[in-house]
Amino acid sequence: MRKKYICLDVGGTYLKYGILLKSGEILKKGKVRTASEEGGTAVFEQVVHLIQKQLESTRADGICISTTGMVDPVSGKILYSSDAIPGYAGIVYKPFLEQKFGIPCQIENDVNCAGLAESISGAGKDSRINLCLTVGTGIGGCLVVDKKIYHGSSNSACEVGYMKIPQGEFQKEASASALCEIVTGRKRQIGAAEDAWDGIRIFEAAKRGDPICMQALEELADTLALGIANICYVVNPQTVILGGGIMEQEAYMKPRIERALDRYLVPQILQNTAIRMAEHQNDAGLLGALYHFLSAEREEKKRKRRRE
Repeated sequence: MRKKYICLDVGGTYLKYGILLKSGEILKKGKVRTASEEGGTAVFEQVVHLIQKQLESTRADGICISTTGMVDPVSGKILYSSDAIPGYAGIVYKPFLEQKFGIPCQIENDVNCAGLAESISGAGKDSRINLCLTVGTGIGGCLVVDKKIYHGSSNSACEVGYMKIPQGEFQKEASASALCEIVTGRKRQIGAAEDAWDGIRIFEAAKRGDPICMQALEELADTLALGIANICYVVNPQTVILGGGIMEQEAYMKPRIERALDRYLVPQILQNTAIRMAEHQNDAGLLGALYHFLSAEREEKKRKRRRE
């Protein structure tokens, strides 16, 4: 009988869920709006309800969770979270879900899961050392070495969004949110914007030759490249994998980022660092949650054998 896993990807806006096989094949998936405005407890209850709903129609061999926030994957606790989900820090998933449903559970940070998915079956599957960045509302980072997530000493490695650059905080200067705020502000200065501009509208206008949108995207590419270069000088990855909605505009963004990197990286590092766009897109969190679960279960079996 094929093993099936309930996988969830808890984001600030959407809570995605699916039933996956061990191979990574997705049998079923869907999404609902995350109850973010109601706070962390409401989101936790939402997760429990979704799991219960899936178990009414299918058996499961594990619960695999990818979530926003800094996570302790051993205890299953949310250590820190932004204002995207108020009161989310302190929520403990793993022991509660295992006791309630009687099946094993593993949990990991969402960007770490996305990076793991790309490293195992996506854009970085042929690389030993992958730096993965997700550019969205903020900027998330993940370092994967030999198909294993590098967590650091307090489970907060590669929180690069908080990194300081000359302009300010990396994620406040080079995220999708920053792009939209900059364009909207400049448009209003010339009396050309009543409503806020979103990323889709900005790219469409830039491709038509809109000077404000074109300039803002050039600046975004430059700031992203500066942050990427600083990280590359420290961790020296083989591949930098870029994900998030903005990076779906690969034909527009990739050459601009690469040109900027040419200014910021010394040749030895530039010539040995590949820039690739994420392949799994919206399924990365579900796949990464599964891969993390399977890896954690293998490690747990090894520890048990050593103790015997």
